[in-house]
Amino acid sequence: MGVALRRPSWALVHRLALASLATNVLLVLTGGAVRLTGSGLGCPTWPRCDSTSYVTRSALGAHGVIEFGNRMLTFVLAVVAVATLVTAVAVRPRRRDARLLALALFLGIPAQAVLGGITVLTRLNPWVVLLHLMCSLLLVAGSVLLVDRTGPQPGRRPRALLPGPLQQLVRGVLALVLATCYLGAVVTGSGPHAGDAEAHRTGLDPDRMAQLHADVVFLLVGVTLALVVVCAALAVPPAVRRAAGLLLGLELVQGAIGFVQYFTGLPALAVALHMLGAALLVAAATHLLLTTRERKPQLVPAAPRPVADALAAR
Repeated sequence: MGVALRRPSWALVHRLALASLATNVLLVLTGGAVRLTGSGLGCPTWPRCDSTSYVTRSALGAHGVIEFGNRMLTFVLAVVAVATLVTAVAVRPRRRDARLLALALFLGIPAQAVLGGITVLTRLNPWVVLLHLMCSLLLVAGSVLLVDRTGPQPGRRPRALLPGPLQQLVRGVLALVLATCYLGAVVTGSGPHAGDAEAHRTGLDPDRMAQLHADVVFLLVGVTLALVVVCAALAVPPAVRRAAGLLLGLELVQGAIGFVQYFTGLPALAVALHMLGAALLVAAATHLLLTTRERKPQLVPAAPRPVADALAAR
C-alpha cells in the first residue's frame, strides 16, 4: 500500500521566505564582521580556503575562522533557497510570480559566491566589495517581496491604493534608500576598514564622500518625513502610515549611528550596527512600497459538481 505524500502549502513557502530574509540580513552582518576584523583574506584564495585545503586550518588563525564562517553561511543560504524554490514549484495553486522570485533568490546565491571569490582574487578591490554588498541588499529586498507574495492571500491580484503622485513618491523613497546605501559603501571603500592591512582603497577623499553621503541622507529623511505628513493628512490605509513611520524611525536611528561612528573615529561596533541598519532600511523601504498595493480577490470559476450531485440537487 503506497503512502500518500502531502503537498506543501503556501504557508510553508511563506515561512521559508522569512528564513531567506533572515539569512540574507545575517549575511550582510557577517560580511561586515569579516571586513571589520581584518579577516577579508583570512582564506587567501577561492574556491579553496588556501592552496591545499577547502576548509580553514589552524595556521590561518582567527581570521581564517571568521572568513571561512562567512563562506559557510552561503551554504546555509543555498539550502534555504533550494527548499524555497522546490516548495514554490510544488505548491498548488500555482503562482508564477512567486516561482520566479524564488528562482531569482536561488540564482542570487551562486552570484554572491562568485562575487565573493572575485573579491578575494582581486585582493579586496573596494569596488568589487561594494558590488558584493549591494547584491546582498538586493537579495534582502527580493526576500521581502517573496514574503509579501506568499502571505495570507497569495492568490490575489494587487491593486494600487494611493494616488499616482504619492505612489511615485514612495518609489522615490526606495530609490533614495538604495542610493544612500550605495554611497555609504563608497564611503567605507575610502575609509580605514578595508578588510586587510594591505588592501587597496578607492583613492576618493573620505571626508568629501562622507559629506555627500550625509547630504543624501538628509534628503532621504526630508522626503520620508514629507511622506509621513502627507499620509497623516490623507485617508491612506493604516498599514501605509505604519510602514512610513517605521521607515522614518529607522532612518533617524541609522543617521544617529552614522554621526556617532564618524565623530568617534569609526569604531567597529558602530560600523557593524550601521551595516545592519542598511539591510533593515532596504527591507523597510521595500515593505513600504508593498503596503501601497492591496490584494484584490480573483474571480475563480466554480468547479463543476459531479453528475450524481447535480441529479440529487434536482
